[in-house]
Amino acid sequence: MSNIIETKFGTLVNTNKIAAGSASSIKKNGAFYIFSIRMNHDDIREYSFTNLARAEYMRRIMIGHLEEKIRVEMKSSTKIK
Repeated sequence: MSNIIETKFGTLVNTNKIAAGSASSIKKNGAFYIFSIRMNHDDIREYSFTNLARAEYMRRIMIGHLEEKIRVEMKSSTKIK
């Protein structure tokens, strides 16, 4: 399945890049590795882990979930290329 979606305005959008841009990088704060994800303009979720590998893995998973959410929301009003 392609990540490229054409919006109703005719522009092509890569959902993977949109989702990755909505996630912050992982930062160490004390004993925790922290990142946040902006689900929409007023919903920002912050996650913290004690293990860097676990934080990196969960960040990839959450970006995937956000990408699927964006794709489903845009699917009803757009064409998938």
